[in-house]
Amino acid sequence: MTEVAVHPAFALVLGGIVAGILRGRFASMVMVIAPILGFWTVYQLEPGATSTASLFGFDLVTANVDKLSILFGYLFHLAALIAGIYAFHLRDPWQLSMGLIYAGSAVGVAFAGDLITLFLWWEALAITSVFQIWGRKTERAEKSGFRYLFMHVASGLLLLAGIALRYHAEDGDVSAFSLNPLAEAFVAGDLGAQLILLALGIKCAFPMLHTWLIDGYPEATPTGTV
Repeated sequence: MTEVAVHPAFALVLGGIVAGILRGRFASMVMVIAPILGFWTVYQLEPGATSTASLFGFDLVTANVDKLSILFGYLFHLAALIAGIYAFHLRDPWQLSMGLIYAGSAVGVAFAGDLITLFLWWEALAITSVFQIWGRKTERAEKSGFRYLFMHVASGLLLLAGIALRYHAEDGDVSAFSLNPLAEAFVAGDLGAQLILLALGIKCAFPMLHTWLIDGYPEATPTGTV
């Protein structure tokens, strides 16, 4: 099986760190360059390639490449490039930095090959995205940002609880972290799988779980909304 040489989220995350350090037009240039480099990284990937790592004794599939993840990788990098061009005039290092890392986290979610990796990128999404609301620097945006963060942290906790229940249901077998059997487990009435679906529902703004969307997006910065 082919090993992924460079993680598809690497360029965006590194670009976000660099954009937070640089100032002025140099930071804005990173907002455009990083998505282009990331797009090229995705272009180099082959379906079936993987990237693995070990965390607390668990073997994680940090990148699992298939046609669907490649498609979303292209889409997220394209969105990051459009947002970077739209934000070229900005001189707020926090917005620029968090915006790129936010996009990188979305790419990480798309390529996650197990539930723990998914959870880590999931939380990174929540933390980085709220700065696109707080970037407006108004009292309403601050309060809306905290409500937004609460909903997404709750989503992350539900995901973590679902992962823990799946792990318990499989008697501590690491196969519980695989994404493949989730649909079957949900149909079978597995509580862990149901909590994971609920967490996904909050994150994706399913009907009745979408209040954070209509509350947070109007208060976000123009570039953050893009």
